[in-house]
Amino acid sequence: MKIIVDQDKCVASGQCVTAAMDVFDQRDEDGIVVLLTDNPPESLAADVHQAAAVCPALAIVVED
Repeated sequence: MKIIVDQDKCVASGQCVTAAMDVFDQRDEDGIVVLLTDNPPESLAADVHQAAAVCPALAIVVED
């Protein structure tokens, strides 16, 4: 699984962190999404896909 995050699109809603806190976080200074790991375990695949689906800015793309 490959995760692509477009920080320029991010609107700092935090939905991705809520869906997959082991994979995503937010920068303290502006709330922009931060990818914690670019190679999450397969056990988190559903959470990562959910995070991408709930992102209001469509800033996360998951390639399987």
